[in-house]
Amino acid sequence: MRRTSSLVPSPGPEPPAVAPRRETLRTEFPFELPRGYVDGSGTVHRDGVMRLATARDELVPLRDDRVRENPPYLTVVLLSRVITRIGTVLDVHPGVVEDLFASDLAFLQDMYRRINSEGHTRASVVCPECRHRFAVDLAGGRLGES
Repeated sequence: MRRTSSLVPSPGPEPPAVAPRRETLRTEFPFELPRGYVDGSGTVHRDGVMRLATARDELVPLRDDRVRENPPYLTVVLLSRVITRIGTVLDVHPGVVEDLFASDLAFLQDMYRRINSEGHTRASVVCPECRHRFAVDLAGGRLGES
């Protein structure tokens, strides 16, 4: 019997497969309204959630007769599609958006634009006193709160 010697070591166990890094996409953004939605019983609702808009969210309102007759109404219909909650109100329909104070409507329009165009709700700001740069989450709480 002839033996062959091997100078090459056996390759040992294979390293564990590295799972591909899974990217996550943030699709919901909490907010706090500057004034708040007042429901029929007088309860004020300030906190809520807006989700990212889909192409359908932007196309469907264009077929709405209210939007055809009054193009600015597009904002109302569009926001009612992407706001999933205001306080305990889960059925956010155009009537709810119509009853928002103008400052809250402007806040939500700006938030919609930021999260759907820019992809985030953070803004870079500079302190006027010390010139320190920092980021703030515009969808977060009121001034002075974190």
